[in-house]
Amino acid sequence: MTTPVCTSASAAAAPARQTRTHYPSFASYVRARQQVLLRTARSLTANPSDAEDLLQTALAKTYVAWERIEDQGALDGYVRRALLNTRTSQWRKRRVDEFACDELPEPEPAPGHDDPAERQALHDAMWRAVLRLPARQRAMVVLRYYEDLSEAQTAEVLGVSVGTVKSAVSRALGKLREDPELVPAR
Repeated sequence: MTTPVCTSASAAAAPARQTRTHYPSFASYVRARQQVLLRTARSLTANPSDAEDLLQTALAKTYVAWERIEDQGALDGYVRRALLNTRTSQWRKRRVDEFACDELPEPEPAPGHDDPAERQALHDAMWRAVLRLPARQRAMVVLRYYEDLSEAQTAEVLGVSVGTVKSAVSRALGKLREDPELVPAR
């Protein structure tokens, strides 16, 4: 146990502790101190939006620990420390995600490739074109490309030679290339 060195300083500090504001809830604390804490956050960041995000993160951390904070007079210090620690963590984790360059890194998307309706329309057109093939060619195309079987597996399933599968699939693909419904899709 320590004894105060200067009794007048200890006596002067005691009434100050008793007059500090007691906040009945976290919401009342945030309402009362938000502008002051936001100024502190703005001093830590260059961007006002980043300051608001920083304050929100620090207040979320404070909310989690709200019940454990016994000294209501230390709330501002607790939040300021949370602001500083959060900002330091962000600074340490910072990565350079963007940099200037002469050419855009992403290629322009081809028209119709990102639209699900366009993809479905192309899928439907392709399936209709496959259905127009003769039955034997259709079976070989479906086994080769929809079921992803090898030429040997397709030949075995259909009971034909591998050469027959190769030639029939080649003719079927030629017909599909010339199908008028698929020409605009290419």
